[in-house]
Amino acid sequence: QVQLVESGGGSVQPGGSLRLACAASGSIFHINTMGWYRQAPGKQRELVATITSGGSSNCADSVKGRFTISRDNAKNTVYLQMNSLKPEDTAVYYCNAFIIWSSAGALAPRDYWGQGTQVTVSS
Repeated sequence: QVQLVESGGGSVQPGGSLRLACAASGSIFHINTMGWYRQAPGKQRELVATITSGGSSNCADSVKGRFTISRDNAKNTVYLQMNSLKPEDTAVYYCNAFIIWSSAGALAPRDYWGQGTQVTVSS
């Protein structure tokens, strides 16, 4: 099986910074796209940023210039550096990864989600 474990959430004042990390572990053959999504209270989950195994990234207009996604393929880990945080960035942030996992010689693709980490931006 495969697990995604997130870390780095917390509370920060407006203008502050946080760095989220998400590590994948288990019977992993290959990780394709990894990304971050967020869900604020009363709102739908939305895309924040994604990055392919080759390093091509994409992010939401609302975070461009403030958030940076990166990954370490050797560690099966994706990061989200969040700068100039605003109160509207407050949400639960979820890690996502499209993983080809291996079991008993067979390979199977599957979308995985982390448990979520709270980010609160408030003065």
